[in-house]
Amino acid sequence: MKKKVLLGMSGGVDSSVSAILLQNQGYEVIGLTMKLWEKGQEKNKAIIDAKKVCEKLGIEHHVVDLQSEFKEKVVDNFVCTYMCGKTPNPCIECNKFIKFGAFYKLAKEYGCEYIATGHYAKVEFSEKYNQYVLKKSKAENKDQTYFLYGINKEILPNILFPLSDFDDKDEIRKMALEQGLEVAKKKDSQEICFIQNNNYVEFLKEEGKGLYKSEKTGNIILKNREILGKHNGLTNYTVGQRKGIGISYKEPLYVLRLDNEKNEVVVGTERELYSKELKANELNFLLNMDLGTELEIEAKVRYRSKPAKATLEIENEIAKVTFKEPQRAITPGQSVVFYLNNIVLGGGKII
Repeated sequence: MKKKVLLGMSGGVDSSVSAILLQNQGYEVIGLTMKLWEKGQEKNKAIIDAKKVCEKLGIEHHVVDLQSEFKEKVVDNFVCTYMCGKTPNPCIECNKFIKFGAFYKLAKEYGCEYIATGHYAKVEFSEKYNQYVLKKSKAENKDQTYFLYGINKEILPNILFPLSDFDDKDEIRKMALEQGLEVAKKKDSQEICFIQNNNYVEFLKEEGKGLYKSEKTGNIILKNREILGKHNGLTNYTVGQRKGIGISYKEPLYVLRLDNEKNEVVVGTERELYSKELKANELNFLLNMDLGTELEIEAKVRYRSKPAKATLEIENEIAKVTFKEPQRAITPGQSVVFYLNNIVLGGGKII
């Protein structure tokens, strides 16, 4: 009897080719597309594209409405994080609560032993740690483990990532073309899925309601508290930003920090953006190991940054990360992810 797997079908080429690969590996595949956010959208093309792929491959396809869960766990978190003067990462929340949370529960309802997605990552059993581990994808420039550190380690044995051993996207598009799939040339989505035209400020006005502080102006200051001008709302700024500050100075200025309590934007020179230390909370670890002592790791402070050598200390559920070399624009609200070589140890939210 074939083992059943519930595959997240986004209507894109990655999940579509994942379906082909799982079929070739002998699994009985059930495709499921999640309705997450439809405000301001017309007909949901993702559902239509996913259904076409499933029909082409002879796969059972279902659509599940998870909009209320998505709003509560992802959208509301996005709004509240900005309201606190921090910069959120909604993809991490979505993976934790929706794509590997609610989705896993649905798999059980459909009688599936496994769940699968088109993420670029790998799960395999480690003899060294005597458990299943999350590892970087073979295609390091596409690796998405940064977004996956928050998932529950207990479900790692039940996760399949069919694209884990592909070197690049061209191979995947070629396979889709060979199967005659219309999505073969479909462009990758680059923006936050629930924000139209990447205009997050307008989104915050709509969804933030009374919390939104766009109209509340405040001071733009240097670290020595010299006032340089006025800002037009903290949500219009993020750490590391240079353009749009609107201040003339003897050298280029960057946003160093947002002070939510005082409603101030703290700016400074680029060299002041660099720091060797950070602290993080809301920790999640994927390895069963002793974290009571200082540990040598590599860490990433954003998706596109390279892993940097650091030491990790945990005390009272707070992580202290000390880098060997200063890191640029460490941003509260974003995540830091810990690696042991190519294995994900865990991660947390920068505070």
